[in-house]
Amino acid sequence: MQPNAGRITTHVLDTSKGAPAAGVRVELYFIKWSGNEWNALKVAESSTNSDGRLNAPLLHEGKLEVGEYELRFDVKPYFAQDTQTDMTHVLWTEVPIRFAVRDTGSHYHIPLLIAPGGYSTYRGS
Repeated sequence: MQPNAGRITTHVLDTSKGAPAAGVRVELYFIKWSGNEWNALKVAESSTNSDGRLNAPLLHEGKLEVGEYELRFDVKPYFAQDTQTDMTHVLWTEVPIRFAVRDTGSHYHIPLLIAPGGYSTYRGS
């Protein structure tokens, strides 16, 4: 990949259903140390499509910087839209995943596997 041609992508799978999670709002923040505190600057926002993926990378075309980023997945509305989901058993309302970008030429694919009582993530391809 060419220098500074990196990108950040994601997808969301509902492991309780074995299916993509459509309609999950995803926000991407760049985390900066300023003075004595961390500040989160929103750099992108999108929602998952029917395949649980975004229609475009959250960050690409030379905009990726070295530093820390955080993906925030707003999963409460996703679970609430399913009339068969018992919301008293849904633990997660928002899932934040913070990660480090060290190579602006790399593809950072950070999927979320979600269920009412648990989640996991990994660096995909």
